[in-house]
Amino acid sequence: MADVELDSGEVVVAHCTNSGSMKSCLEEGARVWLSPVNNPARKTKFTWEMIRIGNGWVGINTSIPNALVYQAMKHDAIEGLKGYTDIRREVTFMDSRFDICAKGNGPTCFVEVKNVTLNEGGVAMFPDAVTTRGQKHLDTLVRVKEEKMRAVLLFAVQRTDVNSFAPATHIDPVYTEKLNRAMQHGVEVIPWQVDVRPGSIIPVGVLPFGKNQVKQ
Repeated sequence: MADVELDSGEVVVAHCTNSGSMKSCLEEGARVWLSPVNNPARKTKFTWEMIRIGNGWVGINTSIPNALVYQAMKHDAIEGLKGYTDIRREVTFMDSRFDICAKGNGPTCFVEVKNVTLNEGGVAMFPDAVTTRGQKHLDTLVRVKEEKMRAVLLFAVQRTDVNSFAPATHIDPVYTEKLNRAMQHGVEVIPWQVDVRPGSIIPVGVLPFGKNQVKQ
């Protein structure tokens, strides 16, 4: 939850979908963008979508990237994930559910999407807190490769004040270790940056690996 003062002076409680630490994207007194919710069953009537940090907006709604990547893939807007004709969301593989399953002329492709908001020295990093769930997803992506299919881990970077991507080893060293192992098994990593603004989300492109680079 977040207490937000509207332009009118009224203070409302907004729901925050982000379960991470929100390090480097949480600033008291910063301008934020909310979306209204017309659901009588929900206690909060607003959802926190983004926050203004420095000269740009940071998207903190973790439910956005999955839908965004799905739409982008349908329009061939992500380098490395083009040419798929059958794209579906929330598809089960073994005992796990992946965000996206795509089929085309080549092998079936499973895509797991992660939301990235952490910025340290101009480097986008993931995770911003220890994630056992994320570690499990890496293990499952390796199993996808073992079944001779394509496995992709897409990091959706929802801020433009960064110019490269790296795993946050100092926050979750186990995650970095598993990420290295997954890449050695052929799991592909795509750090995809978008420009988040009130009213629009615009694809920017794929970021290079930077500090603490994971080598494939």
